[in-house]
Amino acid sequence: MKPVLLVDVMSTLVYDPFYQEMPAFFGLSLEELMRAKHPTAWTEFEKGHWTEQQFLDSFFADGRSFDHEGFKAVTFRAYRWLPGMEELLVELSKAGVFMHIMSNYPLWYLEIDRRLGLSRYLPWSFVSCDWGLRKPNPQAFTRLLAYLQVLPAGALFIDDNGVNCDTATNCGIPSVRFRDAKTLRRELVNRQIL
Repeated sequence: MKPVLLVDVMSTLVYDPFYQEMPAFFGLSLEELMRAKHPTAWTEFEKGHWTEQQFLDSFFADGRSFDHEGFKAVTFRAYRWLPGMEELLVELSKAGVFMHIMSNYPLWYLEIDRRLGLSRYLPWSFVSCDWGLRKPNPQAFTRLLAYLQVLPAGALFIDDNGVNCDTATNCGIPSVRFRDAKTLRRELVNRQIL
């Protein structure tokens, strides 16, 4: 029986604008942005503990103001499929592989779906802002498996983040660290999923 795939979104299926477009919007390097941003605002937003307005108002540690709508527009325009990933999801869907999203992201995931239509291929079963938990918290994995009624060995976790993959493995869930579509497809063929 083929495993159920638990698939990360940002930097696995979808391009993440955090590293280039967000710093560029402010005229900062990534390193400068990391130093200037509020240390927990993004994670609070990702966990659904803060509203979008609270997040934007607190984005910078020093409380400086900026064009919120312009920032969102630049971020949203950058969302796009990573090369080969939509085609791979189509192939997996045609092969009858069950897949579920497991993503750390705020309510902006709705905009990703509006623009790219990920839900045509796999449901947004776990998004941190809806569950109040973020990977790599082990409870994120155990609660999702319980919700899906899947045993750890009956799943395969796919994520670009090694720490998240290590946590999945420690929870008994086989994992694959994502690098690119071609490498992932080869791994899925080797595991007889495709």
